[in-house]
Amino acid sequence: MPGPTPLPEVMPGAEPFDFPGGDGPEGRTGVLLVHGFTGTPMSMRRWGEHLAAEGFAVRCPLLPGHGTRWQDCNTSTSDQWTATVEGAFDELAAVCDRVFVAGLSMGGTLATRLAEVRPDDVAGLLLVNPALLTQRLDAKLLPLLSRLTPSWAPIASDIKKPGVTELAYPKLPTRAMMQLRRLWAATRADLCRVTAPVIVFHSAEDHVVEPVNSTILLAGVGSTDTTEVLLEHSYHVATLDNDAPLIFSRSAEWIRSRVPAGEPGAPAADRR
Repeated sequence: MPGPTPLPEVMPGAEPFDFPGGDGPEGRTGVLLVHGFTGTPMSMRRWGEHLAAEGFAVRCPLLPGHGTRWQDCNTSTSDQWTATVEGAFDELAAVCDRVFVAGLSMGGTLATRLAEVRPDDVAGLLLVNPALLTQRLDAKLLPLLSRLTPSWAPIASDIKKPGVTELAYPKLPTRAMMQLRRLWAATRADLCRVTAPVIVFHSAEDHVVEPVNSTILLAGVGSTDTTEVLLEHSYHVATLDNDAPLIFSRSAEWIRSRVPAGEPGAPAADRR
């Protein structure tokens, strides 16, 4: 009898990562990072390393269908993506007192979706150019394109900083894109269920996800604590772009300021 089908080989650099929390109070606060559509944890690693250096526990899973071959993405589903994010969240929550969820692009969609279905569990959302829809004209043809061709023009490496390349697929998997559209629709419909604090970093110029996505998200969530940060020197993959240091430093400060005073992870002045 033939043996089990071998798992697809993960591209070097696309591996998931997990950094345990430090010995200080921040070690009891976790941050779950979620990469974008056709991307990999590579786009989140520098952010994760910064948060880990600040003492937080950090985890970033590899989403199903990603980090191998673009053809594999067409066999993955939005339910698999959401299940992977939820599973990684539970693993981090098992060793932390609270978990914040951070996402780039579709990772922002998945982070928001988790906060919708588990509003009492997510401590806060940190979103970079989150996606809820697209205004691209060719997107209107997607239902037809997905039946006619398995791939389309790529969306990766929209980065302003010279010499920086995102590790992502060289083609856009059209059938997986249909799954993403369904995820967008479900997430937009339930935005009011998000009650956790939210900070949104969005680029003034983004050639993949239009800035209106961040406007819709901030207007639709039920959160009373929302922050908007405009990124003036980056394109879509801002975690690898010129504004990455701003994202990294502001996110650590933002997380610390939203840990209740007197609890692990709160600023030292608040614990005196």
